[in-house]
Amino acid sequence: MLSQRDIKVLEFEGSWWHYPEPKDRAVREYLGMSATRYYQALRRLVDDEAAAREYPLVIRRLRRIRRERKEALARRLDSTVG
Repeated sequence: MLSQRDIKVLEFEGSWWHYPEPKDRAVREYLGMSATRYYQALRRLVDDEAAAREYPLVIRRLRRIRRERKEALARRLDSTVG
């Protein structure tokens, strides 16, 4: 089950580009939390099945971004070894 904070974080992540200020400032202003806490919450939620059921587009996008970053890191590491 998602907490109210989790719901607010996921809703914000699904529409943050609509806010006029930079994302970190919008996180502070609209959610009342630091960017660090926000990204910690997102990292936890990306693997939460309740979050995936309630906010499938947001979670799929976050999982894709995470997968692409891991793949890019693996490619960089492979290129430095070989």
